[in-house]
Amino acid sequence: MAEDGGFSIRGASLEARGLSKAFGEARVVSDVSFRVEGGALLTLLGPSGSGKTTTLRMIAGFEDPDAGQILLADEDITDRPAHRRNIGVVFQQYALFPHLTVAQNVTYPLEMRRVGRAEIRSRVGAALDLVRLQGFETRYPRQLSGGQQQRVALARALVFEPPVLLMDEPLGALDKRLRETMQVELRRLQQQLGITTVSVTHDQVEALVMSDLIAVMDGGVLHQLAPPLEVYQRPASQFVADFIGESNLLMGTLSEPAAGPLTFTTAKGLRIRTDGGARGTALIIRPEHVRIGPEAERATNRYTAEVLEVLYVGDLVKYRVVAETGDELWAKTLAPATGQRWGKGQRVTVGWETGDSLTVSA
Repeated sequence: MAEDGGFSIRGASLEARGLSKAFGEARVVSDVSFRVEGGALLTLLGPSGSGKTTTLRMIAGFEDPDAGQILLADEDITDRPAHRRNIGVVFQQYALFPHLTVAQNVTYPLEMRRVGRAEIRSRVGAALDLVRLQGFETRYPRQLSGGQQQRVALARALVFEPPVLLMDEPLGALDKRLRETMQVELRRLQQQLGITTVSVTHDQVEALVMSDLIAVMDGGVLHQLAPPLEVYQRPASQFVADFIGESNLLMGTLSEPAAGPLTFTTAKGLRIRTDGGARGTALIIRPEHVRIGPEAERATNRYTAEVLEVLYVGDLVKYRVVAETGDELWAKTLAPATGQRWGKGQRVTVGWETGDSLTVSA
């Protein structure tokens, strides 16, 4: 523990090498590998059944992998029991003891490690200060809000100063506004402490806001491992493009001329100049990259289209348009200060730059 009574956590590297796991005939994790450097935050992101929670449970020691290794600070801990891995865990439902007070819940992991009473008092006080729950020591979980319970669970996971923190859907039980607040709070704490963290979520916004690295999973397979900006702007597959954010997805073929930009031709005949990407049969364009009206007149790719639908989403307006070939696209723009910019049935120019479209594999 630090001399000032705060925490002294040294985040350690964490590595998964070829992790696989099956339950009966069902393979739920297939050859998953990644490395998280000390002090970084990795999010395992994917839909239900993607294998992300099983991967987390193998790291924690709650499930044994059928194949692969888990290394903590480059030391193999694959066969080490959970209670000897010294890893902090925050569960989805927090798993607080209902019959124990806040202070007693946070004290529990220290008692299991036979820490002296004076040090327990100091550490518990520091942990509750860290999560801003001073004065809540004698309350019981039933007397706390969801956000407060989440903070107690976090304090309990941090109080013994583990080098790695695992979080399974830590914000899933909170309402939208509180979840957004806690995303920023958790990220602040993680960076302040420098603790290596692996978090599981199906919420793409949460992953983008909180992570240094995102591992996108589906069907037990790791589709892409990259920083948030790269995952969003250059998705490695059609699944990643669909799952992260909104995308216009067009099917067609890619031609590669001897010189000049690549050309993607949709199944309906729309010709699009692109920088390429994976050599696939699908092309994606993010709606915010599709310009509409005068802003599109100078775009590399520009087309005449008709507005089919207008949706107001707070500070944004979404337009569904159809090009003369019959290809439909969504454009997303800032809402005008007054009035309506484009109306249903109006003919407009839409367009985007060569680098704003990307071909992806299926």
